[in-house]
Amino acid sequence: MTATPVLHYIYDPLCGWCYGAKPLIDAARDILPVVAHGGGMMAGAHRRAVSAQLRDYVMPHDQRIAQCTGQPFGEGYFEGLLRDTTAVFDSAPPTTAVLVAEQLAGRGLELLGRLQTAHYAEGRRIADKDVLLAVATEMGLDVDAFRAAYAAMSGDVTQAHFKASRALLSRVAGQGFPTVVLEQSGQYQVIDLGPYLGKPEAFAAWLRQCAGVTGTDTIVSAPACGLDGCQ
Repeated sequence: MTATPVLHYIYDPLCGWCYGAKPLIDAARDILPVVAHGGGMMAGAHRRAVSAQLRDYVMPHDQRIAQCTGQPFGEGYFEGLLRDTTAVFDSAPPTTAVLVAEQLAGRGLELLGRLQTAHYAEGRRIADKDVLLAVATEMGLDVDAFRAAYAAMSGDVTQAHFKASRALLSRVAGQGFPTVVLEQSGQYQVIDLGPYLGKPEAFAAWLRQCAGVTGTDTIVSAPACGLDGCQ
């Protein structure tokens, strides 16, 4: 239990609406502690190989996200990655990388943001270990330490993290990704990001003036990805 407000961010690195909310999370990090919880949206049985069908399905959603949030989606993504049928969308490897960056340097959310940009703007394959190592190196993380920690935290550790994140999501009655929860004095309030999408300054102002938590019955209208894929 904490009297200091903490923002819990339940996300997935392959969730387009999480990418859309990235400026809000960046703004929040300047105001209060933000704890990331990866939900494993496209892990295990829900990982997907890129196909023409997948491209046709996700493109309209991504275009809507861009329109609603102003976040950039690059040609490397639309015309590169989404046409690369050798690529696989798998949430587990990038989530492991975020856990590693947090463990090594307290920079998990920073790595997440870089991976989101790498995926949606640059069209890089963030489920590939070599790409994860390259992004970690670009951030200045020690590549040997990163590689060793990544091996240790893959598999069971990441799966346990997914399980804990899903448990938190259930506890706060969250419906998908992203779910953002303000915790204070043992109470949890799910924040509706809908009014703030594309407006990080307004979100920051709201967080600064937020004096406390009133309950967990907030009605959330913001668009989100489902537990096992973007809808």
